[in-house]
Amino acid sequence: MARRPSEKPRLLSGGNPQIPKGDGDAPVQAYIDAMPGWKQDVGRHLDDLIVRTVPGVRKAVRWNSPFYGTEGNGWFVSFHCFTKYVKLTWLNGSSLEPLPPGDSKHEHVRYLDLHEDEDLDEELLAGWIRQAADLPGEDLF
Repeated sequence: MARRPSEKPRLLSGGNPQIPKGDGDAPVQAYIDAMPGWKQDVGRHLDDLIVRTVPGVRKAVRWNSPFYGTEGNGWFVSFHCFTKYVKLTWLNGSSLEPLPPGDSKHEHVRYLDLHEDEDLDEELLAGWIRQAADLPGEDLF
């Protein structure tokens, strides 16, 4: 059953918004608008930082998560809501310096978990965003 435009998206496990697959800014903004509580501010901050750092960045929602990429290089970062944090996924994170702290079972993926009331190191994040956007990313779809 299709969701009516006036209805809020359903929240899945951990409070992650269920947003249909889509390309462009509109589905990403729908995802951010549906993020619960403090996570919405984190989502807005991340989206703004990525857009400022990588002019012309491509956006999409896949697997109920916003993805960001560059033309010709593929997707380089996404994020997803969990109960106690927002997980930032660096699809080519093993090539970033310094290395993002979260390990993955996937060779090139690294994670950064963002918790409530945690100050974001905008300079470090912007550096990772710049590096990641310049590296070959993932063409997952």
